[in-house]
Amino acid sequence: MAKYKITFKRSVTKDFLNIPKHDVARILNKIESLSDDPRAEGCIKIAGKELYRSRQGMYRIIYEIIDQSLMVNVIKIGRRSNVYDSL
Repeated sequence: MAKYKITFKRSVTKDFLNIPKHDVARILNKIESLSDDPRAEGCIKIAGKELYRSRQGMYRIIYEIIDQSLMVNVIKIGRRSNVYDSL
Protein backbone atom coordinates (compact mmCIF):
# COMPACT_ATOMS: atom_id res chain seq x y z
CA MET A 1 0.00 0.00 0.00
CA ALA A 2 1.31 3.46 -0.89
CA LYS A 3 2.10 6.01 1.79
CA TYR A 4 -0.17 9.02 2.14
CA LYS A 5 1.29 12.50 2.34
CA ILE A 6 0.38 14.39 5.53
CA THR A 7 -0.62 18.05 5.24
CA PHE A 8 -1.87 20.45 7.91
CA LYS A 9 -4.42 23.22 7.74
CA ARG A 10 -2.81 26.50 8.77
CA SER A 11 -4.92 26.79 11.94
CA VAL A 12 -3.55 23.49 13.32
CA THR A 13 -0.39 25.29 14.45
CA LYS A 14 -2.56 27.39 16.79
CA ASP A 15 -4.16 24.19 18.10
CA PHE A 16 -0.73 22.85 19.08
CA LEU A 17 0.03 25.97 21.15
CA ASN A 18 -2.69 25.01 23.66
CA ILE A 19 -1.49 21.42 24.13
CA PRO A 20 1.28 20.36 26.57
CA LYS A 21 4.56 19.36 24.89
CA HIS A 22 4.51 15.72 26.01
CA ASP A 23 1.05 15.32 24.46
CA VAL A 24 2.14 17.04 21.24
CA ALA A 25 4.79 14.37 20.68
CA ARG A 26 2.20 11.60 21.06
CA ILE A 27 -0.22 13.36 18.72
CA LEU A 28 2.49 13.79 16.07
CA ASN A 29 3.34 10.08 16.31
CA LYS A 30 -0.34 9.25 15.79
CA ILE A 31 -0.53 11.58 12.78
CA GLU A 32 2.60 9.96 11.32
CA SER A 33 0.95 6.55 11.59
CA LEU A 34 -1.95 7.86 9.47
CA SER A 35 0.40 8.05 6.48
CA ASP A 36 0.55 4.24 6.43
CA ASP A 37 -3.17 3.57 6.90
CA PRO A 38 -5.54 6.54 7.33
CA ARG A 39 -8.47 4.18 7.93
CA ALA A 40 -6.79 2.05 10.58
CA GLU A 41 -8.62 0.50 13.51
CA GLY A 42 -9.89 3.22 15.81
CA CYS A 43 -10.25 5.82 13.05
CA ILE A 44 -13.92 6.66 12.71
CA LYS A 45 -15.81 8.57 10.02
CA ILE A 46 -17.71 11.58 11.34
CA ALA A 47 -21.42 11.31 10.58
CA GLY A 48 -22.71 13.70 7.93
CA LYS A 49 -19.26 14.88 6.84
CA GLU A 50 -16.40 13.58 4.74
CA LEU A 51 -14.09 13.81 7.75
CA TYR A 52 -12.50 11.22 10.01
CA ARG A 53 -11.32 11.33 13.59
CA SER A 54 -8.60 9.54 15.43
CA ARG A 55 -8.15 9.45 19.18
CA GLN A 56 -4.94 10.11 21.09
CA GLY A 57 -5.66 10.18 24.80
CA MET A 58 -8.10 12.99 25.57
CA TYR A 59 -7.37 14.68 22.22
CA ARG A 60 -9.00 14.15 18.86
CA ILE A 61 -7.38 14.54 15.46
CA ILE A 62 -9.88 15.56 12.77
CA TYR A 63 -8.73 14.95 9.20
CA GLU A 64 -9.87 14.36 5.67
CA ILE A 65 -8.61 11.69 3.29
CA ILE A 66 -8.01 12.57 -0.36
CA ASP A 67 -7.53 9.20 -2.05
CA GLN A 68 -6.95 10.56 -5.58
CA SER A 69 -3.74 12.31 -4.57
CA LEU A 70 -2.89 10.06 -1.58
CA MET A 71 -3.13 12.88 0.98
CA VAL A 72 -4.29 13.14 4.58
CA ASN A 73 -5.15 16.73 5.48
CA VAL A 74 -5.28 17.40 9.25
CA ILE A 75 -8.09 19.90 9.88
CA LYS A 76 -8.24 20.33 13.67
CA ILE A 77 -6.75 18.99 16.90
CA GLY A 78 -8.29 19.51 20.30
CA ARG A 79 -9.89 18.07 23.39
CA ARG A 80 -12.92 15.92 22.76
CA SER A 81 -15.16 18.30 24.69
CA ASN A 82 -14.85 21.12 22.16
CA VAL A 83 -13.12 19.88 19.01
CA TYR A 84 -16.40 19.15 17.23
CA ASP A 85 -17.96 22.58 17.93
CA SER A 86 -16.55 24.35 14.87
CA LEU A 87 -16.95 21.60 12.29
